[in-house]
Amino acid sequence: MAIAVLAMLVAVSFLPVLLTPIPAMVDYPNHLARMYILSQNGTPDANPHYEVTWAFYPNLGMDLLVPQLARLMSVENATRLFLLLSQLLIVGGALLLEWVRKGRVHLAGFAALAFLYCLPFSWGFVNFEFGLGLALWGIAVYLMLAEGPWPLRFVANLIFVAALYVAHFFSLGIYGATLGLYELWRLRHKRVAYPVAAARLGALALPALALFAIMHVTAGSIGSEGTSWFLEFKPVWPLRILNGYNLTTAAATGLALMISLLFAARRGVLKLESAGIWLAFGFALLYLVIPSKLFGTAFVDLRVIPAAALILPAFCSLSLPSRAWRMAALAAISGITLLNLAVVLAVWLPYRADYAAIIASFQKIDRGSRVLVGSTGDNGDPPFADLTSYPMYYAPTLAVHYADAFVPNLFTEAGKQPVRPREAVRNIAIPYGGPVPSGLLAAIATGQPPADAPPFVRNWYRDFDYLYVLGSPAANPLPDLLEVLETSERFVLYRIRRRS
Repeated sequence: MAIAVLAMLVAVSFLPVLLTPIPAMVDYPNHLARMYILSQNGTPDANPHYEVTWAFYPNLGMDLLVPQLARLMSVENATRLFLLLSQLLIVGGALLLEWVRKGRVHLAGFAALAFLYCLPFSWGFVNFEFGLGLALWGIAVYLMLAEGPWPLRFVANLIFVAALYVAHFFSLGIYGATLGLYELWRLRHKRVAYPVAAARLGALALPALALFAIMHVTAGSIGSEGTSWFLEFKPVWPLRILNGYNLTTAAATGLALMISLLFAARRGVLKLESAGIWLAFGFALLYLVIPSKLFGTAFVDLRVIPAAALILPAFCSLSLPSRAWRMAALAAISGITLLNLAVVLAVWLPYRADYAAIIASFQKIDRGSRVLVGSTGDNGDPPFADLTSYPMYYAPTLAVHYADAFVPNLFTEAGKQPVRPREAVRNIAIPYGGPVPSGLLAAIATGQPPADAPPFVRNWYRDFDYLYVLGSPAANPLPDLLEVLETSERFVLYRIRRRS
């Protein structure tokens, strides 16, 4: 019965990716725009505003794979295939890890499907998702070889460390933390001699240290500067993690999952192995101490939660005493998974028309133009009041492909992406950031700029040719400066009348 339910959940869980040409994930359109630049680099169709600059730094999973896949299919399909591959790595890696630990598949598949569209994944952190799936496979292989010959274990670790460094740096951190905690547990509970344990830990860390040394020598980097803690969100993320579009659904399903796990634990039917206890405490401590923004990367701490949810089931045992218990457990996890999946489909399917509308609007933009993106919101932070509007934030970056345009908030941050603006437009680029509040643009245009106005928009009405304002359509705020070209439910496209 459980296998049949798992198979059904697997079949429906991949439907959103299969049914939508451009998944409605916040960062996804931005990633897709960058894939177009990489795939067309060195061809007559290359974008004139951007150049490709490779360096020895991580977070390049899709940047390396998608352009190769695009030789066989369209860039859009290649990017979507990468996302599907990431999901398969997540589910398959969780199943393999549990099989290695227990010799059977029991809990991990259900946990993986429940978290398949959790907040970090549904917001489009695709390199992290790919890297985390790869980390699960690496952890499983290492544990499979844990009691075997050390040369084989060392080579396997070397391969996965190198792959994870390239794919996503934080996923490498999850891999290293998991295996480090496992080796410490092994030292404590299997009474391994200290020199042997030290040698195993050293062999585990050596490939990563070598990669960091190479990165330092070659002037590579990991992201940029910037560390923020946002401690007030630490208690909140566990209740927001399961759904990236509806906080009520996220809280309801998250609370239901927590209550079910606590109930099962109190009744003694759910137990953590001793190694699992070490891992659980380690992940909890990591979540508490790691900053929310690290090396310029946002939402770092909340990524620990799905990592723990995918790894810990392999170290759990569930012994349900009766058929009624089993049916109740299957109903609970299926309900949580299907409810979150229904929200995903309810958001993604309508966005097919929204993305089609903005792609059609690019035909009204002169090729090679400079396109600014504004928003009716107060800032570029997540619109927690209506997260269903969030997937539109980076949709205008697709103009870099469809209109050979320059869009300042295309992801081009050194240490993360191998694409950067050319010198002529570098002064008006945002390496990482969302739309500019339209109120700020209006203040600048009317000669009342605030003192903290970003430099790249201080002369926006002279530096840019077109303006997208995201959000519900409203009256033209600057009719003497802006000419309406296209109106949609989620955006307005303006031509900027140049001022001297």
